[in-house]
Amino acid sequence: MDILLAQIQADLRSNDALRQSGALLQALQQSAAGRDISVIAKSAVEEIVLSPASAVSKKLAFDLIRNTRLTADLWEVVCAGIRNDLHFPDPDVTAAAISILAALPPHRLGNLISDCSQKILSCFDSKSQNLRFATTETLGSILARDDLVTLCENNFNLLDKVSYWWKRIGQNMLDASDAVSKVAFESVGRLFQEYESKRMSRLAGDKLVDSENSVAIRSYWVSSMVDFAWKKRNALMSRSLILPVENFRATVHPLVYAVKAVASGSIEMIEKLYMSSRMAKIEKNVFSNAERLVGVSDVVSHLAPFLNSSLDPALIFEVGLNMLYLADVPGGKPEWASASIIAILTLWDRQEFSSARESIVRAVVTNIHLLDLSMQVSLFKRLLLMVRNLRAESDRMHALACICRTALCVDLFAKESVRRGQKPLPGTEVTSLFEEASIRADLNIVSSKSLFREELVATLVESCFQLSLPLPELKISGMESRVIGALAYGTGYGALNWTEPALEVVEVCKPCVKWDCEGRTYAIDCYLKLLVRLCHIYDTRGGVKRVKDGASQDQILNETRLQNLQRELVKALPQVNTPRVCARLIWSIAEHVNLEDLDPLLADDPDDPLNIIVSHIHKVLFHPDLSAATTNSLQDVQAVLLCAQRLGSRHARAGQLLTKELEDYRNDKASDSVNKHQTRLILQRIKYVQSHSESKWAGFTEARGDYPFSHHKLTIQFYDASAAQDRKLEGLVHKAILELWRPNPSELTLLLTRRNDSSLLKVPPSAVTLSGSSDPCYIEAYHLTDSNDGRITLHLKVLNLTEIELSRVDIKVGLSGPLVYMDGSLQAVRQLRSLASQDPVWCSVTLAVSSFERCALWVQVMYYPYFGTGEPDDYDDEDYVNIMRHNGTLNQDVGDPVILRCQPYKIPLTELLLPHKISPVEYFRLWPSLPAIIEYTGAYTYEGSGFTATAAQQYGTSPFLSGLKSLSSKPFHKVCSHMIRTVAGFQLCFAAKTWYGGFLGMMIFGSSEVSTNVDLGDETTTMLCKFVVRASDSAITAEIGLDIQSWLDDLTDGGVEYMAEEEVKAVAEERLKVSMERIALLKAAEPPPKMPNSDDEEEEADKEKKDEYGEEKEPSTLSKLTAEEVEHRALQSAVLQEWHMLCKDRNTKVI
Repeated sequence: MDILLAQIQADLRSNDALRQSGALLQALQQSAAGRDISVIAKSAVEEIVLSPASAVSKKLAFDLIRNTRLTADLWEVVCAGIRNDLHFPDPDVTAAAISILAALPPHRLGNLISDCSQKILSCFDSKSQNLRFATTETLGSILARDDLVTLCENNFNLLDKVSYWWKRIGQNMLDASDAVSKVAFESVGRLFQEYESKRMSRLAGDKLVDSENSVAIRSYWVSSMVDFAWKKRNALMSRSLILPVENFRATVHPLVYAVKAVASGSIEMIEKLYMSSRMAKIEKNVFSNAERLVGVSDVVSHLAPFLNSSLDPALIFEVGLNMLYLADVPGGKPEWASASIIAILTLWDRQEFSSARESIVRAVVTNIHLLDLSMQVSLFKRLLLMVRNLRAESDRMHALACICRTALCVDLFAKESVRRGQKPLPGTEVTSLFEEASIRADLNIVSSKSLFREELVATLVESCFQLSLPLPELKISGMESRVIGALAYGTGYGALNWTEPALEVVEVCKPCVKWDCEGRTYAIDCYLKLLVRLCHIYDTRGGVKRVKDGASQDQILNETRLQNLQRELVKALPQVNTPRVCARLIWSIAEHVNLEDLDPLLADDPDDPLNIIVSHIHKVLFHPDLSAATTNSLQDVQAVLLCAQRLGSRHARAGQLLTKELEDYRNDKASDSVNKHQTRLILQRIKYVQSHSESKWAGFTEARGDYPFSHHKLTIQFYDASAAQDRKLEGLVHKAILELWRPNPSELTLLLTRRNDSSLLKVPPSAVTLSGSSDPCYIEAYHLTDSNDGRITLHLKVLNLTEIELSRVDIKVGLSGPLVYMDGSLQAVRQLRSLASQDPVWCSVTLAVSSFERCALWVQVMYYPYFGTGEPDDYDDEDYVNIMRHNGTLNQDVGDPVILRCQPYKIPLTELLLPHKISPVEYFRLWPSLPAIIEYTGAYTYEGSGFTATAAQQYGTSPFLSGLKSLSSKPFHKVCSHMIRTVAGFQLCFAAKTWYGGFLGMMIFGSSEVSTNVDLGDETTTMLCKFVVRASDSAITAEIGLDIQSWLDDLTDGGVEYMAEEEVKAVAEERLKVSMERIALLKAAEPPPKMPNSDDEEEEADKEKKDEYGEEKEPSTLSKLTAEEVEHRALQSAVLQEWHMLCKDRNTKVI
């Protein structure tokens, strides 16, 4: 191996271009084999990059540089070689030098393009096709990088140059060379895509803070490209038609984006972003509506032939998707969308496109609202079959949510059109979703191995609930404008218009109550929740309203349908196959059934609804489900007991029937003591109602329309597989529904809609000083995190505090913990040149974090006070001498560096966490199942007594949480909190997840004690906090337990001090000792007990110990309370007294 490396180095030092190319090819082979070629890379930099060589050798050398790691000195040599090659007469050599710009480290790129901007600009005018291609491709990939945007923000001269480069890239879309034209289209399209998705920072590898000017700069570039593409659209379309067909795909998106930006008016909002900034005012473009519509039609006519004539599936999909974007602009036609969707659907059976079926379905269902009503209805059946076969759960749920929303939209739109006198269109009902034979059969079958029917019912019901909420407001036009408009059209004349499609949903999904889902109940719970809501809205308890009562014909029809549906569900009770569903269905029906219209002559009929309900209550009470968990059976019994109480209280015959059942259950061995007592209470209430039939308990029996069996309302969680599957399905459905109906706006949308909201602009974090007070170089640092990519960027500010200029300063950054540099090196070196006095210089390093562990960055500063003095005795570095020999600048000596070691920059563990939103019930349900646990105690002091501090809590100025105030800025979600106002006590619950998916829950219990040390009358109180941390992985708690004080510092910014268990016990013992001493002093101060003087007194005392029957009395505890019991009772009394006072203040009745 050494011989081979020596031979390669020898060939590189030769002047033969053929030998150099062969040696570089051999080096690339060794690099591909995983061997270390750093020695060869050094030779390649010195012999090829820095020296004159052929274009082939230059390209191979740059490829070798991309595959290896270079030192900071070698990168300096590479930059010098690039500067030389930019002035080389051979354009192919210049093209190779231009292409390596994208591989330069970000901290070196800015200076290089600033110095060589004129030469880079001249490359656009070169006669060489290769040079124009390399210039367009390279600049198109780096000009949107964050580091370059930051440079342009601070240097307006560079901004003008880069802006002009973008203009030249746009002009190259019309270049005579097909390759140059294609890469120019790709560059402009990449700029549009990254601006729309707000992902520009990923290109640079650094997560920088977006400032107002950086957004304005990006907006200016996008606006200029849109303006150019719009004005030159005819020429661009003509140029794209003469490109090879395989290159036509790259031309589609830039044209469509530019035309849609102008046609939809979004270009005007983009222009506001840079015109309101400090940038120069630019003339605003004004486009007429006719011009916009003609421009869109021209582009559609240009793209339409490729939908049918192309044989490339990728091109058909790209053209079809972009034509759907154009169909959504004002003036768009449904024919454009229908042609695109038909073409996209033809790709379903193409074998070469089978792996992208999720993309096909997502594209179709997202834009199905652009079609006319008849075509939307015809697509429902096919789309459901296509969605059913999707493998990815997220794509399947998103597609179902889109289909259900569109079906509801079509139903509402069609009904409102009929109300306005238009001809009804058949097949527009929401029930058309189930007209397909396989879907209907799957709905009516009892057991099925597929989860698709549960997903469909749950998504459809949750979509109905979204209809009942206010529609979201749209500030700008977009893909959702037509959907929101159609829904507003359908619900605009009645707040309850959404109940009509919801009623059809509960009718068509009625068979779901008979399903046997292996214990899963989420879909059935959703159905019953919607049923209860509709029964409450239409007040089915009171029967069908009449016209003379003010009811409309539609209301009468809907109430009649609901009454009939309730009777059908009562008859379906014997066919319910899930025991848990039986109790819930009984509650849902009995709570809203109309008992007053029951025929008294059919009281003995087994088919009477009330008799069926009572018989199934008997079945749940006396024949519980033996296969279910104990908790499940208890919940079922509690549900039917509550149902019996409310049902028997509002109807006399129901009370008589249920009294017998409850008496039997009370005396049965199947009931436990709790249920016996509850049954006794229910019987008393029913008997009271029967004996006071003239009085009405409206408040007691009033239905609220709430379904208490939803998963988020159960206070107890049973651990079985079906419950886990229910929670998973619930999470998938809610996520898909919220993303579709209530999407979180992107950063770009927020900036476009709320331009003056300063909270959208992120503020850089506070910096930490790393250097010493007497160091000649002042170093401060701050870090930024990117949890999406698992990256941390450390930004360093270097300030020369001396009065002389430092010619060279090297910043080395080492690592400890699970940190890895993006290029795989062990340490990073940043070479800074010519540091003027008091002139700050910025540099940064980006790292990846591999696990949840403590990590730190170690900064070392090396500055060379004798750099460039010309004294050869001041250095001993042969490598640097050789480099300088090639540069011809051997007189610039390095000299001996002065090394300054800074304090380590520690990354807090909390930076590796993300807030995890979770409900309190779900949090306490999950808490016992977390396997890893760690407990510790912390303390802090605050001024003021416990009563004074807690009294101020109602005004928001309580100081007793002062030590934990920084928790609000940490990446934790505050689940819930409980405050005890009588004394300064509290319980706080937090939830978070690590970057790597691990769950972490934390509870903090606090209790205050008045400190014994009182200084000059200022009373201070000590707050003792018990921290309990539970996690899904033991590695999380183990890492926290390694250094608890550091963890507390990360949480509270140094506000809480860790107390060891021995110290806590010692404090408790000391407090107990003091209390005992005080009790002893009190006892000593008491008078001695009076001794009996005679036998008569002794007999009298003995009589007092006996009761009236002469038996010994039981020992009394009234006078034998311990100190803890006295304190506990006093605390209870104080809490109750304060609660009564609060209720009195708020005029609240206390029962």
